[in-house]
Amino acid sequence: MSSTIWSVDEHLDDILATVRPLEPIELQLPDAQGCVLVKDVVVEVALPPFDNSSMDGYAVRIADVEGASEEFPAVLTVIGDVAAGSAGLADGQVVGPGQAARIMTGAPLPAGAEAVVPVEWTDGGTGEGPAATMRAHSDAPEGATGEVRVHRSVEAGAHVRERGSDVKPGDLALRAGSIVGPPQIGLLAAIGCATVVVRPRPRVVVLSTGSELVQPGEELTGGQIYDSNSFALTAAARDAGAIAYRVGAVTDDAETLRATIEDQLIRADVIVTTGGVSVGAYDVVKEALSSVGDEDEPGSGIDFRKLAMQPGKPQGFGSIGPDHTPLLALPGNPVSSYVSFELFVRPAIRALMGLPDLHRPTVRAVLSADKALASPAGRRQFLRGTYDEEAGTVAPVGGSGSHLIAALAQADALIVLPEDTTSAEPGTETDVILLR
Repeated sequence: MSSTIWSVDEHLDDILATVRPLEPIELQLPDAQGCVLVKDVVVEVALPPFDNSSMDGYAVRIADVEGASEEFPAVLTVIGDVAAGSAGLADGQVVGPGQAARIMTGAPLPAGAEAVVPVEWTDGGTGEGPAATMRAHSDAPEGATGEVRVHRSVEAGAHVRERGSDVKPGDLALRAGSIVGPPQIGLLAAIGCATVVVRPRPRVVVLSTGSELVQPGEELTGGQIYDSNSFALTAAARDAGAIAYRVGAVTDDAETLRATIEDQLIRADVIVTTGGVSVGAYDVVKEALSSVGDEDEPGSGIDFRKLAMQPGKPQGFGSIGPDHTPLLALPGNPVSSYVSFELFVRPAIRALMGLPDLHRPTVRAVLSADKALASPAGRRQFLRGTYDEEAGTVAPVGGSGSHLIAALAQADALIVLPEDTTSAEPGTETDVILLR
């Protein structure tokens, strides 16, 4: 471990200088969810591709329904049905003077028609009062012919979705750098894109170390605790956009740990370990990985450092394996590991994705507390807090202990106290990192 005390920013800069975006690949739309677009997507097909009805009703000419009312309805001859998925009226018919066509939502506006009258504004072809719904064609084929009484007038283009009113050919559908979420997949499918070129979601392997760790659901015996870190960090990696794999806790044996990590390299773009990086006699991550590296490959291997921060002073970072897979070694205390993930691992994941915005939002907020918050000189402290956006305040949750998981579960922000601050009085304005 280096004797140099690194700042938070120096350590992060070192990580981001090493991590490079993953190579682009072409994926089918369902597989591209959560990935980042590499190229702009330009529209080739208008959306919608034709004028179509936004309502179930009747396609009409404007002049034929001008002044129509329930007392004096416009009586029109129904010449046929236009269903969604059809090309229009049968036999190339055109809606002429005094005529109308029954039309369904999404169906193309037939030639000659200028607007759509909702069925609720008509008698539905029954000869009775206003219709509540349109009878199914299979139940009432005669409804496609005969007469319809229209009780209200409409303007040109009423209840018609014009061709290209959403996007037109040549329009920019999505910019490079966009995350492909459900709405983006819907748009891509709607304009006919079956595949997109993206940077894949990074594969992150998370493993915790410690012979004292037991998996949830198993029985605890003397000196044992449940492994929470691997679960929390795996969830955090997925939340950051990665495909995350959790490895069960590895015992305090350097050879076992080294073998486990080597086995995981085949499915990892990043490896995250938690625990075993401090100065204890059983800190196996440091023991197992300090000598890892290829003498012929400058920069390979893991560097273990002390950072000017609390919690999370001991950290490790470097690369391992033939592909120089980045490895971030985080401390084992639950709060330390989670804070370290937010500060260092999350930005690395987003850098691998090729995103320009790597960090959680940071805002300024007024400290709301019963007493002053103490902070060690020369260290940047990160305290759990709850942020009130409306009031512009942040309140601490729990103490500063790095084992207080319950307080972390209640927090939605990190209160940042700078290195030169030893006491923050209530009412002090400070930086706040928003976690949700």
